[in-house]
Amino acid sequence: MAGLEPRVEYLESFRCPLGGLAAGPPRVLCHGAALFVSAGSERVSVYEQEGRLLTAVYSFPAQVWHLELSAVPRLLYVLCAQKGIYCLSPDPESRFVNQDDGGDQDSEDGEPPCAVISVDPDACLLPDATLCTFTVVGDKLVTLAQGPAHWKVQLFECPRPGEDARPRGQVGEVELSTSSPLTGPLGEPTAARFLPVLCCVSPAGLSALHSRAQGSGAFLLERTLFGQLFGVDASLLESPVILCGLPDGQLCCVVLKTLVTSKLSPGDPKALVKILHHLEEPVVFIGAVKTESLAEDVGDTHPDCLVALGHDGRVLAIKAGWDEAGTLVPELREYRLPGPVLCAACGGGGRVYHSTTSELCVVDLAQGGVPSGDLGDPPSLLCAAGLGVCSVVTLSVLSEVPEGGVRLLALSTRGRLMTCRLPLSSEVPGPTRAAAASTGQKIKDLLSGIGTVSERVSSLRKTVDQRNKALTCLNEAMNVSCILLSSREGPRPISCTVTTAWSHPQLQDVLMATCRLENSSGLSLDRGWALCVRVLTSASASDSDVASVATTYTIPVDRLGPGDRREVTLPLGPGEDGILHLPLTVSCTLHYSLREVVGGALAPSESSKGPSLDECRPDVLPEQDGICLPLSQHTVDMLWCLRFPGLAAPHTQAPGLLGPLCDPVDTFLGSLLGPRSEPTGPASLRAKFLPPLVATIHVSAELLRAALGNCLSAGTSLGCAALQWLLAENAALDVVRARRLSSVQGVAPDGADVHLTVREVAVTDLGAAGPVQTVEIQVESSSLASMCSAHHAVIGRLQRMVVEQAARIPGPPDLRVQCLQQTHSSHEQTLLREVQTLRDRLCTEDEASPHATAQRLLQVYGQLRSPSLLLV
Repeated sequence: MAGLEPRVEYLESFRCPLGGLAAGPPRVLCHGAALFVSAGSERVSVYEQEGRLLTAVYSFPAQVWHLELSAVPRLLYVLCAQKGIYCLSPDPESRFVNQDDGGDQDSEDGEPPCAVISVDPDACLLPDATLCTFTVVGDKLVTLAQGPAHWKVQLFECPRPGEDARPRGQVGEVELSTSSPLTGPLGEPTAARFLPVLCCVSPAGLSALHSRAQGSGAFLLERTLFGQLFGVDASLLESPVILCGLPDGQLCCVVLKTLVTSKLSPGDPKALVKILHHLEEPVVFIGAVKTESLAEDVGDTHPDCLVALGHDGRVLAIKAGWDEAGTLVPELREYRLPGPVLCAACGGGGRVYHSTTSELCVVDLAQGGVPSGDLGDPPSLLCAAGLGVCSVVTLSVLSEVPEGGVRLLALSTRGRLMTCRLPLSSEVPGPTRAAAASTGQKIKDLLSGIGTVSERVSSLRKTVDQRNKALTCLNEAMNVSCILLSSREGPRPISCTVTTAWSHPQLQDVLMATCRLENSSGLSLDRGWALCVRVLTSASASDSDVASVATTYTIPVDRLGPGDRREVTLPLGPGEDGILHLPLTVSCTLHYSLREVVGGALAPSESSKGPSLDECRPDVLPEQDGICLPLSQHTVDMLWCLRFPGLAAPHTQAPGLLGPLCDPVDTFLGSLLGPRSEPTGPASLRAKFLPPLVATIHVSAELLRAALGNCLSAGTSLGCAALQWLLAENAALDVVRARRLSSVQGVAPDGADVHLTVREVAVTDLGAAGPVQTVEIQVESSSLASMCSAHHAVIGRLQRMVVEQAARIPGPPDLRVQCLQQTHSSHEQTLLREVQTLRDRLCTEDEASPHATAQRLLQVYGQLRSPSLLLV
């Protein structure tokens, strides 16, 4: 900025609390070459400018709130928090101080070692815990105390030189009204956040002797304005006036010579108090400046404008003016500065120096340098010029030079004492016409910027909402994962069961699986969850080169609340070759898609791209993009797929089993043969010319009875219960249970008949104590593939049963072990001889007679499927 070239010189550093000094208690006073510095602690330091060193440090019993110097006599008055006012002479030989031996000296605060002087308690001039500030006016001491409900101004006579350091008595007292309660819930005074401001203003032309007796908190005011503000009595008596700026914003005054006790002056003492204005914010500074420029031969340079500053930036300027009738009246105007205002000081040329939290600024209140406006209008914004100096907490004007420069004494928020020399030009930047002309464009730019910021805030808010929703979904997914992974045994809170049924779309029998997802927990499955059903087809036994085929179905779960269920029907077969390859493995899992839920929240939008949002990108997701939680696994074998046309009721029986997809030519030829023609299919030929294939399994009745347990009801034989257990997943279970059948004949998926028979038999040659009760399960079919598949399904169920019952049954029954060994050895030798014979025949036989070898292989296979061993 043109005309402003500040030169800052740092003098000393003082200890300050973490976060810097706060505005209010810190004070800096100048008395000749000595500087008295209070950095908001319990110490007052004396700094000599000529020698550039600290000469003494006074240690008081509490935090120093305020200090003032009186010229005649040369005394230092110090107010300590909750203690009172102390009075001492800056002379180190004063009898009210005791110099320490150096044990209390410290150099860690940045100050050089010097004498630390502890102030004697006898130096307390006025002990009062309610005092908040004071000022010295000649031989009078004016204090401001915080009462239970009001502020109270008290007037004391200061001790004369040579007298005891005690006030000679109270001269006057008056209460000030307040707009805010000053007591806590128990009636105790509350600690004010802002300290009040107290100063003394005198009319210009006061006698030189009286002027020299003023304290450091006093200033003069032009007589015309003085009389208009404070009345004729104050002007005639040439009485100083005490100005009070309160934390609630009131600016009031009391004429000093009229402040007497109620005993000496009849009437209401409150009539002595006059409220000048209300700033509606804490008053932080009261001063005066000269705003009108005079001719060079005129020597009257006294201030003609009273200035008061509020903490939030409100400025009150009071000058002498003329009303419409031509009468002199005080003219009050309000302005606005960027706040908050920490401290201020008045200089020459109508300049007011003030500090904010960012820097030190100056504003020109001279005539023509500020916008016009009445008191009732909204406050006009003053154009404050930044001086490029760091924020300060206390400020005073040291001197002014004829060239227009000024030296400021300040204490920064970091505790650094400094002087700032400002060679100011005659013009301080203010609102010019060019600036006023560009105000509209600036407003448009500001509105445009506000619109852009609003759009960005809206976009950021949307992004934050998306991330909050994603975090909520992730939390629910974590809860679902925990309850599923912790429930390994027993009923699961979220389960998936599978049932099968045959349907007949497009003239072909299709095995359909119905997956029922049921939520028995207190959680919900919302967006991102999907049910994955994986169907694994076993490889064909005749073609070992063909690998197993897996098909996965993914069904999104839109919303599955507590207690809800969802059903999905999927085809299991047959495949493209028209064959249903058994067994099938159906695996049900829950899949949670991280990319679907979190990916959108992590992707920054165009208007919300920034360093904070780029830290989380969608590529931070794992490669699998989700979480898989297994629910159940089912093996669909021949016992699931058997159909029992003879068990269905006549009115519900299906019109006919279509079987595998037939060739259209075979269908046409079959229709030409007529309904009386014998079937010519491969299955019919096998049933007519080949004996049925039989596989038998013997199970201990005790083992089976222990495994069935609750399934054995009254009146149900063990054979009926065993058949119901084998057909537990079949659709015909209810009919089998209702009729209490122990033998059924069904149809395999390839159309071949499968006969299941379960009966109880007694084995006499195995038990050591007698016959052993067993259950014989017989599988009979004319199709080798169907018989093998059904036999494999029965064996699988028995194996799982034995594993489950191994830990429950105390031990096997008392058997003839030697007989079992002989039976097993005989069975093994027979199979080995038959296999060896078949190998020899295959090497010597010609290609014209393979039927005999095939017949012998079937016999060996029949013996393998029907061993004489007992499953115990």
